[in-house]
Amino acid sequence: MIIGASGGVGSFAVQLAKAFGADVTGVCSTKSVEMVRSIGADHVIDYTQEDFTRTGQRYDLILEMAGNRSLTDLRRALTPKGTLVLVGGSGGRWFMGTGRTLRAVVTSPFVGQRLRSFFSKQRKRTWLS
Repeated sequence: MIIGASGGVGSFAVQLAKAFGADVTGVCSTKSVEMVRSIGADHVIDYTQEDFTRTGQRYDLILEMAGNRSLTDLRRALTPKGTLVLVGGSGGRWFMGTGRTLRAVVTSPFVGQRLRSFFSKQRKRTWLS
């Protein structure tokens, strides 16, 4: 499952997952359903119409870019040995969107599911004179 499947990273993730033979479910808004389907998603969930965390469907891997679902909700949609990868996050007064990521890292050793985060390392810039 790719949450945020219509964004730049999400649409790339859909195509990459399909290239590796995965059965892909993309989550996006109504206006993007056809686009996500056209880039290869096998299943598309319109989050404005359906709450994927309450359907009973479980996923082996959830790649989450939207940053607006709770860790509890996301874990509910994972298989018992599934993997959650958090990419980015929504605001937050104290931790600027990293609070949920910190909770995932702290929780992961105590549950059967793998809870991970993805941070990109900023490349050091050099200036030419």
